[in-house]
Amino acid sequence: MTRPATRTRAPRPRSSTPLAEPLLASTPERLAAVAARDRAADGHFVFAVRTTGIYCKPSCPSRRPLPANVALYATPAAAERAGFRACRRCRPRVAALADPIVDAVAAACRTLDAAAERVPLASLARAAGYSDAHFHRAFVARTGMTPAAYARAALARNAQRAQAAVTLRYATTRTPLGVLAVAASARGIAAIALGDDAAATMRDLRRAWPRATFTRDEAGLAAVLAAVAASLDDPARALDLPLDIRGTAFQRRVWHALRALPPGMTTTYGALAASFAMPGAARAVASACAANVLAFAIPCHRVVAGDGTLAGYRWGVGRKRALLDRERAVVGAVSGTRGGGG
Repeated sequence: MTRPATRTRAPRPRSSTPLAEPLLASTPERLAAVAARDRAADGHFVFAVRTTGIYCKPSCPSRRPLPANVALYATPAAAERAGFRACRRCRPRVAALADPIVDAVAAACRTLDAAAERVPLASLARAAGYSDAHFHRAFVARTGMTPAAYARAALARNAQRAQAAVTLRYATTRTPLGVLAVAASARGIAAIALGDDAAATMRDLRRAWPRATFTRDEAGLAAVLAAVAASLDDPARALDLPLDIRGTAFQRRVWHALRALPPGMTTTYGALAASFAMPGAARAVASACAANVLAFAIPCHRVVAGDGTLAGYRWGVGRKRALLDRERAVVGAVSGTRGGGG
């Protein structure tokens, strides 16, 4: 008596934990790419077949499984962690490693990591050999962030690294606007702060340079401190001392424009953004003003809100009003003197 043939089932994939790896959503677009063997989808995800325990790239020439048996994963590694093995026919792991867009995105990340200022998307896309839109989508798909967001994070990291090993000498003095603190690096004046007392100004200096080492040097900075205090007393007197200005390219652009504003003149965040041909960047301008650590040397107090109100100021709105009042008084006195002598 012969025994009926038994059907052998492919082993079901095993997972080391119940939630070993989250699945990608089986969207109609992804399933359509699998059904059409779309090569453009290669590198974006892999699909696994539950009945065979094998995963493939979307363009694999093998017979298409039923959609109900398909599981999608972002990477080959994710599929393997879920217990699936790579297809020997389409070799999805090798294909993913050889995907040229992966190398292009990696190269762009290295460029952004090393950049000292903003790198335009067009430059990254051109270097990679793709259109701006295609490269933007590919970058987001592989890093989870836009090139602009990645660049901002890289610039912030670089700025922190630049501050890490800096030693700053500082000195303080009393002024009509509170305690004035000046910190200097080997490059020049790195921070100017105003506060109600010495402790407040030191907190502001450490907030501006969180990784720097501070050394008190009243004697060594006496002349510098006197010059800074004199420019505070007389806004018409330019502070002719080297400044250690550190920031992103956009921040430095804003700060350079502010230093070109004469005493007593104000502008708005929106007008400053429009002067850069960036009318939608008013908030970015406001952020650059807030990041300024050189009080009145970079006169961000001369920027007001669109309705004319003073808005915020790192060292207090009261001091912002006082600085503007002093400047207008000096400018008015100078104008009156010139008019009388004509």
